[in-house]
Amino acid sequence: MASEFSRIARHAGTILVGQLAVMAFGVTDTLVAGRHSDAALAALSVGSALYVSVYVGLMGVLQALLPVWAELRGGGRGHEIGRSVRQSLYLAAACAVLGCSALLAPAPLLRWADVPPAMRAEVQDYLAVLAMALPPALLFRLYSTLNQALARPLFVTWLQVVGLALKVPLSVWFTFGGAGLPAGGAVGCAWATLVVNYAMLAVAWWMLRTQPLYAELAIRARIEAPHWGRLAEFLRLGVPAGLAVLVEVTSFTLMALMIARLGTVASAGHQIAASMTAVLYMVPLSLGLATSARVSWWRGQDDAARARASLRTGLALAAGMALLLASTVALLRGPIAALYAGSPAVAAVAAGLLGWVALYHLADAVQAVCVFVLRSYRVTLVPLLVYGLLLWGVGLYGGQLLAYRGLGPWPALQSPAAFWMAGAAALGTTAAIFLVLLWRLTRAR
Repeated sequence: MASEFSRIARHAGTILVGQLAVMAFGVTDTLVAGRHSDAALAALSVGSALYVSVYVGLMGVLQALLPVWAELRGGGRGHEIGRSVRQSLYLAAACAVLGCSALLAPAPLLRWADVPPAMRAEVQDYLAVLAMALPPALLFRLYSTLNQALARPLFVTWLQVVGLALKVPLSVWFTFGGAGLPAGGAVGCAWATLVVNYAMLAVAWWMLRTQPLYAELAIRARIEAPHWGRLAEFLRLGVPAGLAVLVEVTSFTLMALMIARLGTVASAGHQIAASMTAVLYMVPLSLGLATSARVSWWRGQDDAARARASLRTGLALAAGMALLLASTVALLRGPIAALYAGSPAVAAVAAGLLGWVALYHLADAVQAVCVFVLRSYRVTLVPLLVYGLLLWGVGLYGGQLLAYRGLGPWPALQSPAAFWMAGAAALGTTAAIFLVLLWRLTRAR
C-alpha cells in the first residue's frame, strides 16, 4: 500500500508541475496582451476561448489512449506499443484536420456571438496562426500520453517547463515587436505558441530516437497501413472521452455567458472563482492520470485485486488533497479575493463565491479521478451521458432557474452564486454515480 501510494503520488506530482507550466502559457499571454492594449487583450480573450474549446476536445480523444498503452506495458507487451502508437498517428491526423478546419473558419461563430466587427479580423488572424500550431500540439499530446502510460512523465514535465521559459520572451517580443520585427498584438502571442509547440515536438522526436526507454517499443519502425479494427477501438474510447471533456469546458464557458447579464461586478467575481477552480483542478487531473496508468498496468497483468487497491489509493489521495485545498480556499477566501481584485465590490462577490468553489472542488476532485479510471475499464459513453445530463441540465439550467426565476421554494437569487450552487450539486451527484459505477465494475472483476 505504501509503495502504491508513493508511486501514484510521485507520478501525479510530476504531471502537476508540467500542467501548471502549461497553464502559465495562457497567463503569460493574458499579461502580455493586456500590457500591449485593451484591443489585443479582448481579441486574445475571444480567440483563446475558441481555441481552447477546440483543442481540449481533441486532446481528450488522444489522452484517452493512456489506458491502452499502460495495459500493454503491464502485460509485458511493450513491443506492441510501438505499433499502437503508429496507428494513433492516423487518429491524430484526423483530429488535426478537424481542428484546423474549425479554427480557419470561425466567421459564422463570431457573427453569432456578436463579436464586434472591429475585433473579428484580429481574432481570425490569431486563430489562423493557432491552426498551424495545432498539429504539433496534438502530436506532443500523444508523446505526453505515451510517457504517462509508461509511468515516465518527467521527460514531458521538463519539456513543458523549458517551453514556458521560451514562451515568455517570445510572447513579449512578438507582441511588442523589436529587433526589426513589427508589433503583432494578440497575433504575436499566437506566433510565440506556434514556435514553442514545434520546438517541444522537435525535442520530443529527438528523445524518441535517442532515449533507451523507447528502444523496446520500436516506435520508429515504418508506419503500417490503417488497421481499421484498432482505429475503431481508439474511436470508441476516445470520441466519448473527448466529448465529455468538451462538455466540461463548455459548461464553464456557458456559465460565464449566463452570468454576464448580472453585470460587470458579477462577471468579474465569477472570473476569479473560475480561475481558482481551474488551478485547483490541476491536482485531481494529475492524480487521475497517474491512477489510471497504475490501474491499467495491473489490469494488463490481470491482477484485479491490485487494480482495485490502486483505485482506492488514488481516490484517497484525491479526497485528502481536496479536503486540504478546499479548506484553505474557504478559510482564506477573503485574502484570495482581495489579491485578485482591485475593486472592493468585486472582491466581496468573489469571496462569497470562493466558499462555493471549495464545495465544488471536493466533488470535482472525486469525479475527476473516477472518470479517468473508468477509461481504464473502457467505460466512456456513460460518463459522457452523465456529464451532459448533470453539468448542462442540473448545473447550467438549474443555475439559470435559481438565479433568474426561482426554483421550487427558493426565490430567484439574482447572483452568480446560484450557478455555483447548482454546479456543486451536479458534480456531487456525478461523483456519487461514478463511485457506484466503479464499485460495480471492480466488484465484478
